[in-house]
Amino acid sequence: MNTEKPQLGFIGAGLMGLPMALNLLRAGYPLTVWNRDGAKCAPLVAAGARQVATPLEVVAAAEVTFSMLADPAAALAVCFSPHGVIQGVGPGKAYVEMSTIDPETACKIGISVQARGALFLEAPVSGSTPQAQAGELVIMAAGDEALYHQIGDLLALLGKKHLYLGEVGAASSMKLAVNMLMGGMMAAFCEALTLVQTAGLDGQAFLEILAAGALAAPIFQAKGDKIRRADTATPQFPLKHMQKDLRLAVQLGDVHHVPLAVTAAANELYKRACQCGLEEADMAALFETLQARSLPGWGKPLGAFGKKR
Repeated sequence: MNTEKPQLGFIGAGLMGLPMALNLLRAGYPLTVWNRDGAKCAPLVAAGARQVATPLEVVAAAEVTFSMLADPAAALAVCFSPHGVIQGVGPGKAYVEMSTIDPETACKIGISVQARGALFLEAPVSGSTPQAQAGELVIMAAGDEALYHQIGDLLALLGKKHLYLGEVGAASSMKLAVNMLMGGMMAAFCEALTLVQTAGLDGQAFLEILAAGALAAPIFQAKGDKIRRADTATPQFPLKHMQKDLRLAVQLGDVHHVPLAVTAAANELYKRACQCGLEEADMAALFETLQARSLPGWGKPLGAFGKKR
């Protein structure tokens, strides 16, 4: 009986990819890694990973390669560049795309991978950096069902729950629906907190009231605490990524002729925050843009819970 662990690959060592890859390493899997900014792979190399110069070299070395990238453009570039994934996949290999992308991009990648004789699974995740570090993500999968069951143990290292949703495109669509709800909730939360602040009420009391009632949600407590501490410099979910997800959700609504008025309005708020230079900050920084009084520069915003900075 062969008990040797399979060779794995991981493409992307950002806020999410790095802790996910580290969880695979800690479980004893040999791992080959690549990131556009190679310096970000240093913690993985220190933990025992082998770093290579191109995505092609990752898939050439690995039986199963995972990818966690910023957006559809990055996912396409990694796959279709001259030294990309598509040049290295083939029979006996599998590619698992975990980036948050649109269904059209997922299908384009999936068809190309399968045309080379490899297996493909899209598997975007719900959760941010703390959940990635703890291996408690929720994973939505679609594509090759046999591959989904084959790598179940690997998915269990990365997430507390994983579901199979059907053909390629289903998982990316589901992920966009999840994130559009989160983005809308965060926008409404920031507006409500701004109203509380402007009315001279106690922001901490507002958080305690939410936590004790039917609106209790981990995101409100986590982001409310970041706002209270004026901590937008240590992003767990960068604001620019939420704006990207809302944009993709609105586009998906157009494809299916579904009106998404609330999501479209929330998207405009996040776009405005990006214009204010907050794209790299945590999405909780949306609160700061609601404190501003004018453009450009938005004046001098109020600090968290109404205290001048």
